[in-house]
Amino acid sequence: MALAPGPAPVKPVPLGYQTTGDGSAVPDWLNKGDNVWQLTASTLVGLQCIPGLMILYGSIVKKKWAINQFGVHVSWAFRMSSGEELIPLWGKAGPALDQKFLLKQADVPATGTDYFPPLAPMYPMATLVYFVFAAITLVLIAGSLLGRMNFLAWMLFVPLWLTCSYTVGAFSMWGGGFLFQWGVIDYAGGYVIHVSAGVAGYVAAYWVRLKPHASRTISSQNPFESNASIFF
Repeated sequence: MALAPGPAPVKPVPLGYQTTGDGSAVPDWLNKGDNVWQLTASTLVGLQCIPGLMILYGSIVKKKWAINQFGVHVSWAFRMSSGEELIPLWGKAGPALDQKFLLKQADVPATGTDYFPPLAPMYPMATLVYFVFAAITLVLIAGSLLGRMNFLAWMLFVPLWLTCSYTVGAFSMWGGGFLFQWGVIDYAGGYVIHVSAGVAGYVAAYWVRLKPHASRTISSQNPFESNASIFF
């Protein structure tokens, strides 16, 4: 008669994840306040996109153009923006929800870069911050193209621009690329978001032909009232 297998050995908690014994549920480096602020800031930036800019743009163009927005980030663009270097302009593409990748990218020495499964669900939230930055950059560009580009063209433009343009600026500045190596610092996205969105919007509006005048009549909505949602 075969004996029942014994319980699997319990993996010890890595040193970097051990608490200090003061009753806290998390180690010192995993600061609850920092995590809460990251989630709060990400939510506020997200609200600038929807309903903020979406309502603003929808209020100054015809209703049929109000739907044109968004695409792609977690599948490959985040790692191209912030991942392991491929060339000085780009990171290596790949999914962004792997704790091993995020631990290395966070560069928190206290963690020891150990993989600890019970904490794995907490790390994908780190991707949220950079997701909303990428999203609002595209929404800013959309203001230059609403009424000029149909939905199918927009759906093609989003992944192409995000992959070939946004990730270059983001990796060069935030991912340890050549601009970062030169000492250039972008704290709030002035280069990665606003400069790239402004240049892309200008170039796109210059080259994409105008729709007939009838398609660009002003909506009956009040743009000043809807704009207040951006500054909420």
